[in-house]
Amino acid sequence: MVRNTSPSVILWAALATLFATASAIAQEPAKAPDRNAFLAGTSRDCPGCDLRGARLKRRDLRGADLTGADLTDAVLHAAKLMNVKLDHAKLVDANLNKADMKRASLRGADLTGALLYGTDLSGARLEGATMTQAHMAHSRLTRAVLRGADISLSMLTDAEMADSDLSQANLRRSNLSDANLSRSDLTSARADGAGFVRARLPSAKLRGISAIHADFYKANLAGSDLTDGDFRGSRLERADLDGATTTGMKTKGALLVDGTVGH
Repeated sequence: MVRNTSPSVILWAALATLFATASAIAQEPAKAPDRNAFLAGTSRDCPGCDLRGARLKRRDLRGADLTGADLTDAVLHAAKLMNVKLDHAKLVDANLNKADMKRASLRGADLTGALLYGTDLSGARLEGATMTQAHMAHSRLTRAVLRGADISLSMLTDAEMADSDLSQANLRRSNLSDANLSRSDLTSARADGAGFVRARLPSAKLRGISAIHADFYKANLAGSDLTDGDFRGSRLERADLDGATTTGMKTKGALLVDGTVGH
């Protein structure tokens, strides 16, 4: 005998099937980034990927998402990395020499021991990044944000860092000789034992900086704000302090501009 199925029963059955399908789709795991496709150059994004030792020399990765990726020992020499997302990525001992990283985002990234010779990081975001023992001679960090970054024990000779934000950064025992830090903000930075020989710091903000035993020989600090800065035991011999604000500046044991020792 043929049963007559009411329209309402059919509707409810269809809705039940629809909800079951939607629930199954929702429970499917998100598709993992395709590492092989990225390495082959057919995919640009690879967030969270294991890319240790990857050979990416001169690769065009403009705007790529590599958030949280592990690029330890990777070779990115002369790569195009403008606007790339590398927040919290691991770039320990990576070769980034001469890479174009303008406006890249590297918040919280680990660049310990990274090679950044001649790298262009203009406008890059590096808040809280770890850059200890990095090799950054002749690099460009104009208008870069390095607030709270750890750049200790690093080489930054001849670096272009005008208008950069280095407030609360750790620059202990780093070499910034001949670097251009014009108008940069080093408020409350820690630069004990750092070298600023012949560095250009006109109109820079060094309020509350700790620069104990730092070397500012022949540095240009004209018009800079050194309020409450701690320069005890530092060398300020032949530095240019013309027009600088020195209120509260600590100079006990420092070798001053005129060759006398501060009290």
